Amino acid sequence: MKILVTGAKGFVGKNLCAQLNNIKDGKAKNYGVSVEEVFEYDIDSKPDDLDAFCRECDFVFNLAGVNRPQNQEEFMQGNFGFASTLLDTLKKHGNKCPVMLSSSQQASLTGRFGNSEYGRSKKAGEDLFLNYSNETGAKVLVYRFPNLFGKWCRPNYNSAVATFCNAFANDLHYTVNDPSVELELLYIDDLVDEMIACLKGEEHHCEFEGLDVLPKADGRYCYVPTTHKITLGGIVDLLKSFAEQPKTLMIPEIPANSFAKKLYSTYLSYLPKEKVAFPLKMNVDDRGSFTELVHTLNCGQVSINISKPGITKGQHWHNTKWEFFIVVSGHGLIQERKLGSDEIIEFEVTGDNIQCIHMLPGYTHNIINLSNTENLVTVMYCNEIFDPNKPDTYFEKV
Repeated sequence: MKILVTGAKGFVGKNLCAQLNNIKDGKAKNYGVSVEEVFEYDIDSKPDDLDAFCRECDFVFNLAGVNRPQNQEEFMQGNFGFASTLLDTLKKHGNKCPVMLSSSQQASLTGRFGNSEYGRSKKAGEDLFLNYSNETGAKVLVYRFPNLFGKWCRPNYNSAVATFCNAFANDLHYTVNDPSVELELLYIDDLVDEMIACLKGEEHHCEFEGLDVLPKADGRYCYVPTTHKITLGGIVDLLKSFAEQPKTLMIPEIPANSFAKKLYSTYLSYLPKEKVAFPLKMNVDDRGSFTELVHTLNCGQVSINISKPGITKGQHWHNTKWEFFIVVSGHGLIQERKLGSDEIIEFEVTGDNIQCIHMLPGYTHNIINLSNTENLVTVMYCNEIFDPNKPDTYFEKV
């Protein structure tokens, strides 16, 4: 399948083309669709390219459009005018391949969008595409997207999420006029997955009642079923916690498919070079070092322990706290003994055969570096974050 993407250098176009090329190159194999060629067309492309692409393509994603023109007339020229050129070129070659149109909620011309010049230009584009479908019989898929966010979105342009992410990542001033304002947000990966579903004829259809989506199998419009509603204040609160992570080591709760997970990935994409790496506090003594890596809200912490040759660490037990010891480099011996018993259970461990050893509650335990020359490096997981006021750690030799 040969695919034409107009507006290929824009936010949506860049993400879509990247994934289509991953499919084409055999890097993304989970979609069940074949891509032979991706024709990328943008404002700096040659008009002859559009003619050639429209002659050969098997599917068109029309993402080209104007969001922030210098004057209002450019809305209609950019959003309606190019759409006319695109469809006329397809007609010229008798190409009745499916065509997707990127529209906007503002095309509803309802509520706060009732006097939107941008919305009128988008609505005109929608009508043009729907009439084209009636005239030619070509399949047309019109999507009215809500607010979009994700990597590569331009800040201080038309995305509040991009603006806030960039501000927090780069320590810039930001303003929230009304934290209670609620946004409906669509993540770029969810949008791209829906676009690729279109190639297989698995798009989601709907009708609109104002801004409300009414799923309908034979609806004139299409929509992405996964969106998130959150207030501006909620977005800012999440970003504050993300920005503090290098200090707190706290990994935010990011359940699968949650808004927080998608926002965290988006935030990270705006980090400047000097924030990509951050220091960790190494607790160093003559035995080696112990460094906490990450904390979690409900699932404890992960640390790295380095023991010098011949050193024994541990020699303590816990009532409720439990741990995993995972030796990733070196050669060591882990010993555990149940309190009140003389029986010692032992595990010889090495970085050449990585395994996970439970440190059992009520068992005093240690870890011994058996090497005379190499450090012993151990990843340690503990089910709770260390609390100096209630350490639940009691010295006793194994």
